[in-house]
Amino acid sequence: MTLPLEGKRILITGGTGSFGQVVVKRLLSGEMGQPENITVFSRDEAKQHYMRLSYINREAATDEIIFENFKRLLRFRIGDIRDPLSVLSAVREADVVIHAAALKQVPTCEYFPGQAVQTNIMGAQNIVNATRSNETNVETVVALSTDKACKPINVMGMTKAIMERIIVEGNMWNDTRLVAVRYGNVIASRGSVVPLFLGQIKNGGPVTITDVNMTRFLLSLNKAVDTVFAAIKGAQPGELYIPQVPAAKITDLAAALIGDQEIEIKVTGIRPGEKIHEILVSEEEAHQTIERDGYYVIRPMLPELQNEPLGEPALTGEYSSSNTTLGVTELRDLLQEYIEEHRMGEKA
Repeated sequence: MTLPLEGKRILITGGTGSFGQVVVKRLLSGEMGQPENITVFSRDEAKQHYMRLSYINREAATDEIIFENFKRLLRFRIGDIRDPLSVLSAVREADVVIHAAALKQVPTCEYFPGQAVQTNIMGAQNIVNATRSNETNVETVVALSTDKACKPINVMGMTKAIMERIIVEGNMWNDTRLVAVRYGNVIASRGSVVPLFLGQIKNGGPVTITDVNMTRFLLSLNKAVDTVFAAIKGAQPGELYIPQVPAAKITDLAAALIGDQEIEIKVTGIRPGEKIHEILVSEEEAHQTIERDGYYVIRPMLPELQNEPLGEPALTGEYSSSNTTLGVTELRDLLQEYIEEHRMGEKA
Protein backbone atom coordinates (compact mmCIF):
# COMPACT_ATOMS: atom_id res chain seq x y z
CA MET A 1 0.00 0.00 0.00
CA THR A 2 1.41 3.39 -1.03
CA LEU A 3 1.64 5.91 1.81
CA PRO A 4 -0.13 9.29 1.24
CA LEU A 5 2.99 11.43 0.82
CA GLU A 6 5.20 8.94 -1.01
CA GLY A 7 7.04 10.78 -3.78
CA LYS A 8 5.21 14.06 -3.10
CA ARG A 9 6.66 17.56 -3.11
CA ILE A 10 5.58 19.16 0.15
CA LEU A 11 5.45 22.90 0.88
CA ILE A 12 5.07 24.14 4.47
CA THR A 13 4.23 27.83 4.82
CA GLY A 14 5.36 29.31 8.13
CA GLY A 15 7.47 26.19 8.48
CA THR A 16 9.98 27.59 10.98
CA GLY A 17 7.40 27.87 13.79
CA SER A 18 6.81 25.37 16.58
CA PHE A 19 4.40 23.32 14.48
CA GLY A 20 6.70 23.48 11.46
CA GLN A 21 9.65 22.12 13.43
CA VAL A 22 7.70 19.03 14.48
CA VAL A 23 5.91 18.36 11.19
CA VAL A 24 9.22 18.59 9.29
CA LYS A 25 10.86 16.09 11.64
CA ARG A 26 7.98 13.66 11.24
CA LEU A 27 7.88 14.06 7.47
CA LEU A 28 11.61 13.33 7.36
CA SER A 29 11.00 10.13 9.35
CA GLY A 30 9.02 8.78 6.38
CA GLU A 31 5.97 7.75 8.41
CA MET A 32 3.67 9.21 5.72
CA GLY A 33 5.89 7.99 2.91
CA GLN A 34 9.17 9.19 1.46
CA PRO A 35 8.57 12.66 -0.05
CA GLU A 36 10.43 13.83 -3.11
CA ASN A 37 11.30 17.00 -1.21
CA ILE A 38 10.10 19.20 1.67
CA THR A 39 10.25 22.98 1.34
CA VAL A 40 10.03 25.34 4.31
CA PHE A 41 8.59 28.67 3.15
CA SER A 42 8.84 31.72 5.43
CA ARG A 43 10.11 35.29 5.48
CA ASP A 44 12.47 34.92 8.46
CA GLU A 45 15.93 34.01 7.18
CA ALA A 46 17.35 33.80 10.71
CA LYS A 47 14.86 31.14 11.78
CA GLN A 48 15.52 29.22 8.56
CA HIS A 49 19.26 29.42 9.23
CA TYR A 50 18.95 28.09 12.78
CA MET A 51 16.51 25.38 11.70
CA ARG A 52 19.02 24.22 9.08
CA LEU A 53 21.83 24.30 11.66
CA SER A 54 19.76 22.22 14.08
CA TYR A 55 19.93 19.38 11.53
CA ILE A 56 23.50 19.96 10.40
CA ASN A 57 24.71 19.83 14.03
CA ARG A 58 22.67 16.70 14.84
CA GLU A 59 24.71 13.54 15.34
CA ALA A 60 24.03 11.11 12.51
CA ALA A 61 23.61 8.31 15.05
CA THR A 62 20.68 10.20 16.58
CA ASP A 63 17.50 9.77 14.54
CA GLU A 64 19.69 8.53 11.70
CA ILE A 65 16.87 8.24 9.16
CA ILE A 66 15.78 11.83 9.86
CA PHE A 67 19.37 13.07 9.62
CA GLU A 68 20.04 11.32 6.30
CA ASN A 69 16.69 12.42 4.84
CA PHE A 70 17.38 16.01 5.87
CA LYS A 71 20.51 16.10 3.71
CA ARG A 72 18.57 14.90 0.66
CA LEU A 73 15.04 16.24 1.09
CA LEU A 74 14.81 19.46 3.11
CA ARG A 75 14.92 22.82 1.33
CA PHE A 76 14.35 26.38 2.51
CA ARG A 77 12.71 29.19 0.57
CA ILE A 78 12.44 32.85 1.57
CA GLY A 79 9.08 34.38 0.74
CA ASP A 80 6.09 36.20 2.20
CA ILE A 81 2.62 34.63 2.34
CA ARG A 82 1.25 38.14 1.68
CA ASP A 83 3.02 38.37 -1.68
CA PRO A 84 0.99 36.63 -4.43
CA LEU A 85 3.98 36.20 -6.72
CA SER A 86 6.24 34.58 -4.12
CA VAL A 87 3.36 32.30 -3.07
CA LEU A 88 2.70 31.31 -6.68
CA SER A 89 6.39 30.65 -7.24
CA ALA A 90 6.53 28.32 -4.21
CA VAL A 91 3.21 26.57 -4.89
CA ARG A 92 4.27 25.95 -8.50
CA GLU A 93 6.75 23.35 -7.15
CA ALA A 94 4.38 21.58 -4.71
CA ASP A 95 1.97 18.67 -4.73
CA VAL A 96 0.86 19.14 -1.11
CA VAL A 97 0.71 22.42 0.82
CA ILE A 98 0.54 22.59 4.63
CA HIS A 99 -0.45 26.19 5.33
CA ALA A 100 0.76 27.16 8.81
CA ALA A 101 1.83 30.79 8.22
CA ALA A 102 -0.20 33.13 10.43
CA LEU A 103 -0.26 35.89 13.01
CA LYS A 104 -1.31 33.90 16.09
CA GLN A 105 -0.92 36.08 19.18
CA VAL A 106 -4.31 37.43 20.31
CA PRO A 107 -3.12 40.80 21.72
CA THR A 108 -0.86 41.43 18.70
CA CYS A 109 -3.80 40.96 16.34
CA GLU A 110 -5.97 43.27 18.47
CA TYR A 111 -3.42 46.10 18.21
CA PHE A 112 -2.60 45.43 14.54
CA PRO A 113 -5.83 44.12 12.97
CA GLY A 114 -4.84 45.25 9.47
CA GLN A 115 -1.69 43.15 9.68
CA ALA A 116 -3.73 40.14 10.82
CA VAL A 117 -6.03 40.57 7.81
CA GLN A 118 -3.08 40.72 5.42
CA THR A 119 -1.45 37.56 6.79
CA ASN A 120 -4.34 35.37 7.92
CA ILE A 121 -6.94 36.23 5.27
CA MET A 122 -5.07 37.48 2.23
CA GLY A 123 -2.35 34.88 2.74
CA ALA A 124 -4.96 32.11 2.50
CA GLN A 125 -6.49 33.75 -0.56
CA ASN A 126 -3.05 33.84 -2.17
CA ILE A 127 -2.74 30.08 -1.61
CA VAL A 128 -6.16 29.44 -3.15
CA ASN A 129 -5.45 31.70 -6.12
CA ALA A 130 -2.15 29.92 -6.72
CA THR A 131 -3.85 26.51 -6.79
CA ARG A 132 -6.20 27.82 -9.51
CA SER A 133 -3.34 28.90 -11.72
CA ASN A 134 -2.54 26.91 -14.86
CA GLU A 135 1.08 26.98 -13.65
CA THR A 136 0.40 24.74 -10.62
CA ASN A 137 -0.76 21.18 -10.05
CA VAL A 138 -1.42 21.01 -6.29
CA GLU A 139 -3.32 17.95 -5.10
CA THR A 140 -4.04 18.91 -1.47
CA VAL A 141 -3.94 21.99 0.77
CA VAL A 142 -4.34 21.62 4.54
CA ALA A 143 -4.73 24.95 6.38
CA LEU A 144 -4.23 25.33 10.12
CA SER A 145 -7.01 27.09 12.02
CA THR A 146 -7.75 27.62 15.71
CA ASP A 147 -10.48 27.21 18.29
CA LYS A 148 -10.59 31.01 18.38
CA ALA A 149 -12.21 30.92 14.92
CA CYS A 150 -15.31 29.37 16.48
CA LYS A 151 -17.72 32.10 17.67
CA PRO A 152 -14.83 34.57 17.38
CA ILE A 153 -14.61 37.59 19.67
CA ASN A 154 -11.05 38.63 18.79
CA VAL A 155 -9.31 39.71 15.60
CA MET A 156 -7.15 36.60 15.48
CA GLY A 157 -10.24 34.38 15.63
CA MET A 158 -12.20 36.51 13.17
CA THR A 159 -9.42 36.40 10.58
CA LYS A 160 -9.00 32.65 11.02
CA ALA A 161 -12.77 32.14 10.66
CA ILE A 162 -12.65 33.95 7.31
CA MET A 163 -9.60 31.88 6.39
CA GLU A 164 -11.62 28.70 6.96
CA ARG A 165 -14.35 29.93 4.60
CA ILE A 166 -11.78 30.90 1.96
CA ILE A 167 -10.39 27.36 2.11
CA VAL A 168 -13.88 25.87 1.80
CA GLU A 169 -14.79 28.14 -1.15
CA GLY A 170 -11.45 27.31 -2.73
CA ASN A 171 -12.85 23.90 -3.66
CA MET A 172 -15.32 25.48 -6.08
CA TRP A 173 -14.06 25.38 -9.69
CA ASN A 174 -10.82 23.79 -8.56
CA ASP A 175 -9.24 20.34 -8.95
CA THR A 176 -7.26 20.83 -5.74
CA ARG A 177 -8.65 19.37 -2.50
CA LEU A 178 -8.59 22.15 0.13
CA VAL A 179 -9.30 21.27 3.77
CA ALA A 180 -8.55 22.67 7.21
CA VAL A 181 -7.86 21.57 10.77
CA ARG A 182 -8.96 23.42 13.89
CA TYR A 183 -7.43 22.86 17.32
CA GLY A 184 -6.75 24.57 20.64
CA ASN A 185 -3.68 25.50 22.64
CA VAL A 186 -0.56 23.54 21.78
CA ILE A 187 1.35 22.81 24.99
CA ALA A 188 4.87 23.37 23.70
CA SER A 189 4.34 26.10 21.09
CA ARG A 190 6.20 29.41 21.35
CA GLY A 191 4.23 32.00 23.31
CA SER A 192 1.84 29.44 24.83
CA VAL A 193 0.94 29.30 28.48
CA VAL A 194 3.09 26.35 29.64
CA PRO A 195 6.48 27.80 28.62
CA LEU A 196 5.32 31.13 30.12
CA PHE A 197 4.42 29.50 33.45
CA LEU A 198 7.66 27.49 33.56
CA GLY A 199 9.69 30.65 33.00
CA GLN A 200 7.80 32.45 35.76
CA ILE A 201 8.27 29.51 38.14
CA LYS A 202 12.00 29.37 37.38
CA ASN A 203 12.25 33.07 38.33
CA GLY A 204 10.44 32.47 41.63
CA GLY A 205 7.02 33.71 40.49
CA PRO A 206 4.47 35.01 40.50
CA VAL A 207 2.60 32.86 37.99
CA THR A 208 0.17 35.19 36.23
CA ILE A 209 -3.37 34.08 35.38
CA THR A 210 -5.85 36.38 33.67
CA ASP A 211 -9.03 34.83 35.18
CA VAL A 212 -9.55 32.05 37.72
CA ASN A 213 -12.45 30.58 35.73
CA MET A 214 -10.51 30.28 32.48
CA THR A 215 -10.34 26.89 30.74
CA ARG A 216 -8.43 25.71 27.69
CA PHE A 217 -8.14 22.68 25.42
CA LEU A 218 -4.67 21.16 25.58
CA LEU A 219 -2.87 19.08 22.99
CA SER A 220 0.71 18.25 22.14
CA LEU A 221 2.50 19.37 19.01
CA ASN A 222 2.52 15.75 17.88
CA LYS A 223 -1.27 15.56 18.24
CA ALA A 224 -1.53 18.72 16.13
CA VAL A 225 0.59 17.03 13.45
CA ASP A 226 -1.52 13.86 13.79
CA THR A 227 -4.59 15.96 12.98
CA VAL A 228 -2.99 17.36 9.83
CA PHE A 229 -1.91 13.86 8.75
CA ALA A 230 -5.43 12.52 9.38
CA ALA A 231 -6.86 15.28 7.17
CA ILE A 232 -4.35 14.46 4.43
CA LYS A 233 -5.38 10.81 4.60
CA GLY A 234 -9.15 11.10 4.85
CA ALA A 235 -10.66 14.58 4.44
CA GLN A 236 -13.14 15.32 1.67
CA PRO A 237 -12.98 18.75 -0.05
CA GLY A 238 -14.01 21.58 2.28
CA GLU A 239 -14.04 19.51 5.47
CA LEU A 240 -12.68 20.73 8.80
CA TYR A 241 -10.93 18.20 11.07
CA ILE A 242 -11.03 18.66 14.85
CA PRO A 243 -9.14 16.49 17.36
CA GLN A 244 -10.86 15.07 20.42
CA VAL A 245 -8.65 16.48 23.16
CA PRO A 246 -8.76 17.10 26.93
CA ALA A 247 -9.53 20.42 28.57
CA ALA A 248 -8.53 21.88 31.94
CA LYS A 249 -8.80 24.93 34.16
CA ILE A 250 -5.80 27.24 33.87
CA THR A 251 -5.58 27.40 37.67
CA ASP A 252 -5.19 23.60 37.76
CA LEU A 253 -2.57 23.83 35.01
CA ALA A 254 -0.61 26.33 37.09
CA ALA A 255 -0.94 24.16 40.20
CA ALA A 256 0.30 21.10 38.30
CA LEU A 257 3.41 22.97 37.14
CA ILE A 258 4.11 24.62 40.51
CA GLY A 259 3.81 21.36 42.46
CA ASP A 260 4.98 21.73 46.07
CA GLN A 261 6.96 24.92 45.44
CA GLU A 262 5.90 28.10 47.24
CA ILE A 263 5.02 30.19 44.19
CA GLU A 264 2.38 32.93 44.22
CA ILE A 265 -0.44 32.87 41.67
CA LYS A 266 -1.45 36.38 40.62
CA VAL A 267 -4.67 37.25 38.77
CA THR A 268 -3.99 40.03 36.24
CA GLY A 269 -7.33 40.38 34.38
CA ILE A 270 -8.48 39.46 30.88
CA ARG A 271 -6.23 40.58 28.02
CA PRO A 272 -7.67 42.29 24.94
CA GLY A 273 -9.72 39.79 22.93
CA GLU A 274 -9.30 36.90 25.36
CA LYS A 275 -12.06 34.34 26.07
CA ILE A 276 -12.89 32.60 29.35
CA HIS A 277 -13.63 29.31 27.54
CA GLU A 278 -12.67 28.11 24.09
CA ILE A 279 -14.98 26.31 21.67
CA LEU A 280 -13.89 23.90 18.95
CA VAL A 281 -17.36 23.26 17.53
CA SER A 282 -20.25 25.71 17.93
CA GLU A 283 -23.90 24.77 18.47
CA GLU A 284 -24.64 25.93 14.92
CA GLU A 285 -21.85 23.75 13.50
CA ALA A 286 -22.72 20.68 15.60
CA HIS A 287 -25.50 19.51 13.27
CA GLN A 288 -22.93 19.42 10.43
CA THR A 289 -20.52 17.10 12.28
CA ILE A 290 -19.58 13.51 11.65
CA GLU A 291 -16.97 11.35 13.39
CA ARG A 292 -14.17 9.78 11.36
CA ASP A 293 -11.09 7.92 12.58
CA GLY A 294 -11.33 9.45 16.07
CA TYR A 295 -11.81 13.05 14.86
CA TYR A 296 -14.82 15.29 14.68
CA VAL A 297 -15.33 16.52 11.13
CA ILE A 298 -17.41 19.57 10.19
CA ARG A 299 -18.81 19.16 6.72
CA PRO A 300 -18.76 22.22 4.44
CA MET A 301 -21.77 24.54 4.56
CA LEU A 302 -21.81 25.00 0.78
CA PRO A 303 -24.35 22.50 -0.65
CA GLU A 304 -22.25 21.96 -3.78
CA LEU A 305 -19.58 20.32 -1.59
CA GLN A 306 -21.90 18.02 0.36
CA ASN A 307 -21.46 14.77 -1.50
CA GLU A 308 -23.42 12.44 0.81
CA PRO A 309 -26.33 12.60 3.30
CA LEU A 310 -25.27 13.64 6.80
CA GLY A 311 -27.30 11.21 8.89
CA GLU A 312 -27.13 11.48 12.69
CA PRO A 313 -24.67 14.23 13.69
CA ALA A 314 -21.72 13.28 15.90
CA LEU A 315 -22.37 16.22 18.24
CA THR A 316 -25.66 17.59 19.54
CA GLY A 317 -24.21 20.73 21.15
CA GLU A 318 -21.07 22.83 21.25
CA TYR A 319 -17.70 21.27 22.00
CA SER A 320 -16.31 23.58 24.69
CA SER A 321 -13.31 23.62 27.03
CA SER A 322 -15.73 24.48 29.86
CA ASN A 323 -16.38 20.72 30.05
CA THR A 324 -13.05 20.08 31.74
CA THR A 325 -11.73 16.53 31.78
CA LEU A 326 -8.36 16.89 33.53
CA GLY A 327 -7.56 17.64 37.15
CA VAL A 328 -4.19 18.51 38.69
CA THR A 329 -2.98 14.89 38.91
CA GLU A 330 -3.91 14.08 35.30
CA LEU A 331 -2.31 17.33 34.14
CA ARG A 332 0.97 16.42 35.85
CA ASP A 333 1.04 13.14 33.95
CA LEU A 334 0.23 14.88 30.66
CA LEU A 335 2.86 17.58 31.18
CA GLN A 336 5.65 15.38 32.55
CA GLU A 337 7.30 14.62 29.21
CA TYR A 338 7.24 18.27 28.13
CA ILE A 339 8.62 19.47 31.49
CA GLU A 340 11.53 17.01 31.22
CA GLU A 341 12.29 18.19 27.66
CA HIS A 342 12.16 21.81 28.90
CA ARG A 343 14.67 21.05 31.69
CA MET A 344 17.00 19.19 29.34
CA GLY A 345 16.91 22.14 26.98
CA GLU A 346 17.94 24.49 29.77
CA LYS A 347 20.93 22.27 30.62
CA ALA A 348 22.07 21.95 27.01
